[in-house]
Amino acid sequence: MIKKIPVIDLKENLAVSGKSGMRDTYKPLNTIFANSSSPVDIANGLKLNGADEMYIADLDLIESKGHNINEIKMVNTILPVMFDGGVKNCESFKFFLDYAYKVIVPTETIESVDEIKKIFEIFPKQRIVVSVDIKDNELLSKNLNLTLGEFKEILKELDPNEIILLDISGVGTEKGYNTKLLDEFEEFKDKLIIAGGLNKKSLNELESLGIKKVLIGTSLHSGEVSILD
Repeated sequence: MIKKIPVIDLKENLAVSGKSGMRDTYKPLNTIFANSSSPVDIANGLKLNGADEMYIADLDLIESKGHNINEIKMVNTILPVMFDGGVKNCESFKFFLDYAYKVIVPTETIESVDEIKKIFEIFPKQRIVVSVDIKDNELLSKNLNLTLGEFKEILKELDPNEIILLDISGVGTEKGYNTKLLDEFEEFKDKLIIAGGLNKKSLNELESLGIKKVLIGTSLHSGEVSILD
């Protein structure tokens, strides 16, 4: 069975939801797992319903507008957290390891390929997740002037345990997965965690294609998809 890793985004100490990465329009999350948008309440609800880890993105940290680091640490005592805090370099990666079980190295914010390589040289692979952030079918990055094809070559060299393929254009839309992107990353299939706009139908399709893990937000919190079905 395909593993569904629940997703929440944090902004100003609350879980929030929105579409297509337009973060200024995000609103407090309504979820079947809690009566509030408190990340701790939601984590408890997810654990009761069978989750054994979760993904959290700190939108304030990613956009350099503050942080929700204390909430992350509390949630990590309930469920192991795969954390995206907008890692820029090896130093920030090391800092976040005190707050979460796994720390994401995103193409969106990392300063250079050298910093990614440094992280892989120093820290155990089981605590590193590379996020290939994609918008409009191109690599999304503030600092890396690379095509998707060029970044794939770097991934081959690094050989990470887990690679998130995040189609930011699809976030919150429930439109399904990006077939073109999945085809491009076919050689990494056993390592992939597919994310961005997944719905119930796409989960069945991905499972039939041999994908082992997905990140799931909107359709999970609405009740359309359950953690263990």
